[in-house]
Amino acid sequence: MADSKTKSGNNPEKIADGISELKIKQIEDEVASSYLLVDIGANLTNSKYSRDLDSVVERAKDAGVKKIMVTGASVQCSKEALRLTRLYPGMLYSSAGIHPHDAKTWTDDCYDIIKELASNPECVAIGECGLDFNRNFSPQDVQMEVFEKQVQLACEVGKPLFLHERDAHDDMVRILSKFKDRMPPAVLHCFTGTSAQALKYLEMGLYIGLTGFLWKDKSDDGVRSILEKGLIPLDRLLIETDAPFMYPNVRGSKIPATIKQALSDRSLSFLNRYCTFQRNEPCALPVIVEMIAAYMKRPVEEVAMATTINAIKLFGFS
Repeated sequence: MADSKTKSGNNPEKIADGISELKIKQIEDEVASSYLLVDIGANLTNSKYSRDLDSVVERAKDAGVKKIMVTGASVQCSKEALRLTRLYPGMLYSSAGIHPHDAKTWTDDCYDIIKELASNPECVAIGECGLDFNRNFSPQDVQMEVFEKQVQLACEVGKPLFLHERDAHDDMVRILSKFKDRMPPAVLHCFTGTSAQALKYLEMGLYIGLTGFLWKDKSDDGVRSILEKGLIPLDRLLIETDAPFMYPNVRGSKIPATIKQALSDRSLSFLNRYCTFQRNEPCALPVIVEMIAAYMKRPVEEVAMATTINAIKLFGFS
């Protein structure tokens, strides 16, 4: 499905008889004004949402976000993420896993607990798991051991991996390669690496998840450059807010004027009214997809639709 294009969606000849041109125009206007998006990573169990999660979810819906995967980063967080899916059925889904920062908390019963959580249909991925050699909140050897166990678990239960990697590319590749013949699909969430690293992950069959990190990327070989060079095929791209983190500061001086001009008033209204550095929200996702599309020089509707289809394929959303 490389570089998917929804040509048939705009061709009246492909649409069943009985749908008027006016109706087609109304559908096009609706898609243009409110994207159909999936946020593949939001930390809605964070205490910053404890008082107004209903409003946060409603704002996401109003902004065009149709599905949100609530990230599990510890045993307790994964349990809470699953609980939230029952409060917002059909809108929220969850993952279950232990973040590399918390790898030191792994105990003998964690494997079975995560496996039990993953047996629920609302839990659609194993993770957030991986390696973070940037902060090293857990010893590196412990991170690698715990990560490998979670990859093994994903292989056992057949659910996708939601991966985290910072300054640990080589070890990430090495561990994943051990399971290459039986590993389920996986996404490298919140990718911030180089073009060579992105190409290696793509070669391995991984999806690439992008966030509002775009606004502050200033490297010559980082995410902006990767998008401008067209290195990530549309059929391997996913989008996420990583809320409450990764606030996209679109007023930042590092963002070119041409990119700022590509951002719609509607998307900016959600971002500016409800999101801050202290608390990003899923309703910021339209701005993120517009930035990505602008850097790729692709129609935003095309990028939005492709990433949504990718998320449905990867996680099995209804």
